[in-house]
Amino acid sequence: MREYSVFDIMGPVMIGPSSSHTAGAARLAKIAREIVEEDISEVEFVLYESFARTYRGHGTDKALVAGILGFDPDDEKLPHSFEIARQQGIKFKFTESDEELPHPNTVRMIITGKSGQKNSILGCSIGGGNVLLKEINGIEVEFTGEYETLITNHIDRPGIVANVTKIFADYKINIAFMRVYRHSKGDKAIMVIESDQKIPDAAKETIKNIDGILTAIIINPM
Repeated sequence: MREYSVFDIMGPVMIGPSSSHTAGAARLAKIAREIVEEDISEVEFVLYESFARTYRGHGTDKALVAGILGFDPDDEKLPHSFEIARQQGIKFKFTESDEELPHPNTVRMIITGKSGQKNSILGCSIGGGNVLLKEINGIEVEFTGEYETLITNHIDRPGIVANVTKIFADYKINIAFMRVYRHSKGDKAIMVIESDQKIPDAAKETIKNIDGILTAIIINPM
């Protein structure tokens, strides 16, 4: 069972007004920015449930754009994220969806990189500034961004998971949590490994060279 600290209860240091609607939104978008792993040219935020109803009044819109810019929830530039994004040539828009989802504070970020590549990332803000990533490009996932996290996009074939975990062992990296997700056997899959310690770039580069690994990225703890 997870232990909760006073910071979980009180919420994070942030630019207000809401830990769920502001801090959580900024963290979700910042993680999405890391997943995309290239300069961003355009992003559409599809907002659900409570996010869709209150995003203007609670500053969710500015927080999401701030996260895409790489700002933390307590960054003093957060209220000016719209202007900064426009200065950087990043286009953004907000779409309100009436689709019902399990969690009220949910957003889908459809991000277009400078290369033209699109990525769709779904996540929710679960309270106290904490977040949960639920989907990457149509594949269901589940991770929080609280740990150092390796995310691979790979072909579902025998030996890939074993090769990745061997590299973790070679670098003496402890695995806290590990999950593998896929559409179907032999299709594209996503592996999420959360660690208690820093994952060296050298380990990531070694993993990227494994046959069948399409991409490998590291998300630093948020």
